[in-house]
Amino acid sequence: MKVFDLSQNLYSSCPGWPTYQETVIKHETVVGIQGYTSERLDLNTHTATHLDAPFHFYPEGKTIDEIPLERFIGRAVILNLEGCEACHAITAEDMLPWKEKIKRDGIVLLYTGWCKKRGFSREYYNDWPYLSGEGAEWLLEQGVKGVGIDGMSMGGWHEGTGRPCHEVLLSRGVWLLEELDFPEEVLQYQDVMLHCAPLKLTGCGGSPCRAYAIVED
Repeated sequence: MKVFDLSQNLYSSCPGWPTYQETVIKHETVVGIQGYTSERLDLNTHTATHLDAPFHFYPEGKTIDEIPLERFIGRAVILNLEGCEACHAITAEDMLPWKEKIKRDGIVLLYTGWCKKRGFSREYYNDWPYLSGEGAEWLLEQGVKGVGIDGMSMGGWHEGTGRPCHEVLLSRGVWLLEELDFPEEVLQYQDVMLHCAPLKLTGCGGSPCRAYAIVED
């Protein structure tokens, strides 16, 4: 059995959505002074590798703590879309080669290569490839329960590109997993078992999570 960490590091001032306040992690106690070490964390819940629940866009939608834990575990298909251009809108046509592998109540993970660019560049912050509204509709037709991507968001940064895929998928109870990291070795596999449990944050529209893939050779 192999386990692959699909999570980006979370640290003070790490990359985050451009309009959010900066993440701060600091020691509240230190072992050399108080006898033990502990930290205080101040961040937006949609920072680094994280999940979006329907409540993120819909006040009547489920919050992250209301989604059954088993929904965040399942067979996932990795769609290797590396090489797509900046700001590319991922469509059904892009995903068709994997159609037979995508199962009802399964998970789709979109790898664009953007996780390798993580940093404070305009390219990473503004120009990642994203899922189009039409692509989201197609995934909905396949019956998926979750969709992941390695960009800052499932939708794009530029005007008119951010909301469509969120609206299509979240309105139908499909969770979104954003800012994934894909180790090179995991790309050898198309089918993995994904685990991405969120924190049990009451009444929240999203949560950081530790996403990982399990492969049994």
